[in-house]
Formats: sequence, C-alpha cells, structure tokens
Amino acid sequence: MGLDAVNWDTYWLYVATEAALSLSPGPAVMLVIAYGLAHGARRSVWASLGILSANALYFALSATSLGALLVASRTFFSVVKWCGAAYLVYLGVAALLGHPSPITLSKSAARGSSPGSIFLSGLTLQLANPKTLVFFVAILPQFVDPRLPVGAQMLWLAAGSVIPEFFILAGYAFAASRAARLVTDVRFARITERVAGVLVLGAAAMVLGVAAT
Repeated sequence: MGLDAVNWDTYWLYVATEAALSLSPGPAVMLVIAYGLAHGARRSVWASLGILSANALYFALSATSLGALLVASRTFFSVVKWCGAAYLVYLGVAALLGHPSPITLSKSAARGSSPGSIFLSGLTLQLANPKTLVFFVAILPQFVDPRLPVGAQMLWLAAGSVIPEFFILAGYAFAASRAARLVTDVRFARITERVAGVLVLGAAAMVLGVAAT
C-alpha cells in the first residue's frame, strides 16, 4: 500500500466526489439522522459502521469480478431491494406506532436498540440500495489506473471513501441529537419517534425508487 501505488491527481478528485455524494441526503443520511434523533450521536455511530461495512463489502466485490456479475442479475437486485426495504418499513411503522424497535424511545424498546441491532439496520439499508453497488462497479473503475497495482489502489480508494463518509454521517447524527435535546420532555418523545419513523420510511422509499430507475 505504498504511496507510489496511486495516481494522486485522480485520487483527490475521487475523494471530493465521494464526499459530495456522502453530503447529499440519501437513505444512509436519513437513517443516521433517525438514530441521532432517537438515541443520540453515540448510538447512531453503530448505524454508520453498518453502512460503511456494506461499503467495504462492495469494495471487495469491485476488486474482483463478482460485482459486475451481481449488477447483471436482476433477480439478485429484486431480492435485495425488497428484503431491505421491507425491513426498513418495519422499523418506520414500529416507530410510528410506538412499538419496540431500534428507533423507538420507550424503555420497553431498549432491548431493540442494542448496538448490534442498530448496526444491522445500517448494514441492511446499504446492502439494499442497488445504486450503491452500481456506483462501485460502474463509477469506481474510472478512478483505477490499470498501470498500477489494483489491490493497493482499492485499499487507498476504500480509505478515501470510508473515512470522509464516517465523519459526514457522524456530523449529521450529532446535529440531529442536538436538535432532539430540545424536545427531550416526555410529552415530545412520541413526536420524536414519529419523525424518526417517517425518516426511515423515506429511506425505504428512496431505496425502492432508486432501484426502479
């Protein structure tokens, strides 16, 4: 993973592109904001880690030839899209109804907001978004120099994606948690839950909408 394994002019263009895409509101941002509202910035980090773990998997697929094969499979996309969206709909509806789930606030739902369940929500969301895989397979190769070692380049590109996106998602979560502190009174807890539920349902709709385009 030496410094001479990367075309740095192209690399910094890639980092800027990735940062711009991460800043734009999308399913990942909406999920992290939902957790920031419901449980604070620290808990939402687990959602970010799930999202970035899915990205790491896509990097691994892109480094091999498997990514292109998966993109060509409509069946694969359909299964991933509907299963992931169904899980997000469950989270959103549960929050709207006040039922135990990772994004509800009641004490009875505490078991549903464990780091593992929050991580799973982020992982599922990102794996369910076909646009993510298409990006890694169709766009990422544009930033790979075939004259240089591909493996080392993929490690640098992964770092240039995961690190900025982690801090961007953490920033969104922190802003959401600060806003939630203004309404920590019990009377507003259900309002916060409903807002988080709507955000997650919006993320599910975006996953389905993107897949349809």
